[in-house]
Amino acid sequence: MILKNTINSILFSIFLIFFLNSCNGKLPGADARKYDPDPKKRVAKNLEEGRGFRINDAFKGERGGTFDFASSNELWRASLDVVDFMPLSSVNYSGGIIITDWYSMEQNPNESIKISIRFLTNEIRSDALEVKIFNRKCSDTILNCKFTETDGILTAEIKKEILKKAAKYKSDQDKK
Repeated sequence: MILKNTINSILFSIFLIFFLNSCNGKLPGADARKYDPDPKKRVAKNLEEGRGFRINDAFKGERGGTFDFASSNELWRASLDVVDFMPLSSVNYSGGIIITDWYSMEQNPNESIKISIRFLTNEIRSDALEVKIFNRKCSDTILNCKFTETDGILTAEIKKEILKKAAKYKSDQDKK
């Protein structure tokens, strides 16, 4: 019992030494030379910079925050509309990615494509999206397939179509 108490007190002492040693006496933002001594001026400056709130403002106007849902993001909606004919494998709005499942036309069941759309920004511009298209060509069975990534016209066309639709959605929303 005495040994256990001794070990506990040694560990506590070591912890206390490290804890107190990490305090260098400087608190962030605590330099009094940088702030006006008049509290009314400090409050006014903080409110001007948006660092505070007033009780009266809490009861005025809109309540709650601004939420960006997938239905309000034009790029997201346009992307889903463009790949609407394909089954979706993975869709993650917060992660900014849409991945379709393998899709093949009935005329050629041994060839299929998969599209991956990654959102780099919410702004409607040409570098906002990364579109990748993968081809799967199978011989006799689905077990013997070759996978390749396509960097061709189809990738550019899908990206262009998404951007056109997103720009149309944005202009329709701005008209409202």
